[in-house]
Amino acid sequence: MTPNTAKVSGDPYEVLCAFLKKESGLIIDAQKRYLVESKMQPIIRREGLNGFHGLVDILINNKSAPLAKEVVETMTINETYFFRDKVPFDKFSQVVLPKLIETRPAYKTIRIWSAACSSGQEPYSLAMILDQMKAQLGGRRVEIIATDLSEAILAKAREGLYSQFEVQRGLPTPFLLRYFDQKGDKWQIKESLRSQVQFRRLNLLGDYNAIGNVDVIFCRNVLIYFDNAGKREVLAKMRRNLANDGFLMLGASESVLGTSTEFVADPMHRMVLSPADANLGAARRPAVAAPATPAALRAAILAG
Repeated sequence: MTPNTAKVSGDPYEVLCAFLKKESGLIIDAQKRYLVESKMQPIIRREGLNGFHGLVDILINNKSAPLAKEVVETMTINETYFFRDKVPFDKFSQVVLPKLIETRPAYKTIRIWSAACSSGQEPYSLAMILDQMKAQLGGRRVEIIATDLSEAILAKAREGLYSQFEVQRGLPTPFLLRYFDQKGDKWQIKESLRSQVQFRRLNLLGDYNAIGNVDVIFCRNVLIYFDNAGKREVLAKMRRNLANDGFLMLGASESVLGTSTEFVADPMHRMVLSPADANLGAARRPAVAAPATPAALRAAILAG
């Protein structure tokens, strides 16, 4: 062993979990061991490694950056499907978008960020809703930015090509016929819709400056994989990018209770939260593109 090479000691599974937390914020408990092992086995076999010990040796000693990236991406790809859980999309069309149309001048672009977008079903679902509400938008320009940690899954999202099984999950038949072209035994999102979504790689533990200010953030079914410190970090950074009267939408099983003091419940809508202290928030959280105006501070979280 050379002086610069660390020796793998202890349970290699625990070492791998620590590596994943450091690189992506992903928290994996002991009960997920079978899942992790099943996802790692194809990599271990392909590389001819000596089981988990061989894989962990490569990771902790930085012997292969591409392999380390592949391991992280393999473990951070989450399940998704069109119009998942339905309620957040109903709230987007019935509450969020009408409010933004009411408060935004016609010349101002409405910007939506789909964080941890996986294979693209969420941002494409939003694009379909926007097309359905074209008349209400009155010519307003809308941008959808979709980000994920995995380059491989982003490539799939950009292509917008889905199996019969994938389009059957949550997608209404009229939407399939209107917004997809059949390609053999698969279905591809029409170019007119694909062009409305900008896919970018982003680590939620990294820098959000490239995203800029946004009016709506979808960050659903993601925080459940972070510990409390990771959740607080992500929420604090997202607040800096969120417009003062914008909306953040979490998953049905997610909550900021006991994790973040940034928000308090708004009684007007189910599971809507606003900043706990607007004036203090203005001092702590300057906007990304321009200083925040204390009197105007208002943010909301919609949780499905």
